[in-house]
Amino acid sequence: MPGQVLLHVCGAREWAGARHRGAIHPRAGARFVHLSTPEQVHLPANRLFRGRGDLVLLHIDPAALDSPVRWEPGVPADPQTMLFPHLYGPLPARAVVRVTAYRPAADGSFPPCSVPGKAGYRLGRVTNLWAR
Repeated sequence: MPGQVLLHVCGAREWAGARHRGAIHPRAGARFVHLSTPEQVHLPANRLFRGRGDLVLLHIDPAALDSPVRWEPGVPADPQTMLFPHLYGPLPARAVVRVTAYRPAADGSFPPCSVPGKAGYRLGRVTNLWAR
């Protein structure tokens, strides 16, 4: 798990605001920023954002994070053995190394992603957005 790319899914406007402010902070009432691996990002995306066409995936370099990442269980609907990365502090914009659009399929569902740099890497239906 260490050294692997992590993802945060959010709306394009949220990312634009975070770039201006310098970070994404945990939502009100939350202690952490929700992150995912490429293989599991579709689970929270389908649960929270199904059908939304304005989402982006923030590709995060874990080495650039200032706060601890803890691997913890997700919600009861997730596989019991699956742990999700939770960032206990703000997600600095400088830790985001790539941003891609994350578009749903025709039925509104989001596909899983594979790991950048490995054979067969793809991000479902995405287009590369702006560079940092």
